[in-house]
Amino acid sequence: MQDRASLEAGQPMDADDDGVGLLDLALPLVQHWKLLVLAPLLAGLVALGAAFIVKPTFTSRTVFLPPQQQQSAAASAIAQLGALSGLAGAAAGVKSPADQYVALLQSITVADRLIDQFKLMEIYDAKYRFEARKELAENVRMSLGKKDGLITIEVDDHDPQRAADIANRHVDELRRLTGVLALSEAQQRRTFFETRLKQTRDQLTQAQQALQASGFNQGALKADARAAAEGYARLRAEATAAEVRLQALRRGLSDTTSEVQQAMSVLGTLRAQLGKLEQSTDLAGGPDYVSKFREFKYQETLFDLFARQYELARLDESREGALIQVVDVAQPAERKSKPKRALIAVAATIATLLALALFVVLRHFWRESTARPENREKLTAMRAALGRS
Repeated sequence: MQDRASLEAGQPMDADDDGVGLLDLALPLVQHWKLLVLAPLLAGLVALGAAFIVKPTFTSRTVFLPPQQQQSAAASAIAQLGALSGLAGAAAGVKSPADQYVALLQSITVADRLIDQFKLMEIYDAKYRFEARKELAENVRMSLGKKDGLITIEVDDHDPQRAADIANRHVDELRRLTGVLALSEAQQRRTFFETRLKQTRDQLTQAQQALQASGFNQGALKADARAAAEGYARLRAEATAAEVRLQALRRGLSDTTSEVQQAMSVLGTLRAQLGKLEQSTDLAGGPDYVSKFREFKYQETLFDLFARQYELARLDESREGALIQVVDVAQPAERKSKPKRALIAVAATIATLLALALFVVLRHFWRESTARPENREKLTAMRAALGRS
């Protein structure tokens, strides 16, 4: 009864005096139901036809395990060489985490090599190289598994074989690039020890010549003097290595850190022992050949240490660069990945329906607000008839 009274009074059913009722929304939609049904269907068919015109895209994926952080042969073996291990620690580099390998894959160097190898500027119809890089970056997706540490590369291309080749080529380029970078690190370390080895060889030759010029002979040197000279040589080599280690630590740490304080303490102890030994030798006033022999043994000990590290650096140089393990090799896709024609048709149908419904409702209320009194009476009568039905 209340709804009937509202209709007779010219008020819309299910609406307040200042609101919009469901009947006000349904009325224009019912009046234009043919448009709301046929137009979205037609739009969906057009979108489906357009999807068939779009060139299909294929996606290939490769998964690989990046190089793991390992202790190099030099780092593991130099620890057995005493205080000189600090020198190797300063020369050796730190392996990059997996995130850095993803960054290497996204570098301009890798992108340019791929562009040149697959002639992507012609395929992408790019006038400038940065345009080809941008489109290549849009067609390549890289992700790093946080749990398993695997790197996944997905490549989109209109040619399934080219998509697989580009994905696999990313791994080859990463292997080549990491090999060059690892070689550079090992090369620097090898060059450093090679230079020190040559310097020590020259100094050892000079010490040997000075020892021979002093009139040294095997019978003139007693066993105690030989042992003292050898002990002095080892102690002086350790002091030199400790000093180099301290200099390396001070490059990245302050003097207040525990590592630097410990290195300074070790160096001070070695220097004190070395000073006592030198003072006792000077007071003894021994023959000149003893000091010459002591210098010779010192250079010989350094030469032996640098020779070991030089060989270890060469070993690292030959081992690095082949640590990338491919889990899944990219294969040409058997089915296209996009466009998804059914999804496009459904999305176009729904979007057209919503747009038309909104347009019809807004146009209805605009016309109603500007309608004359006699037209308003007709609209009220139509609402009443619709409410009775």
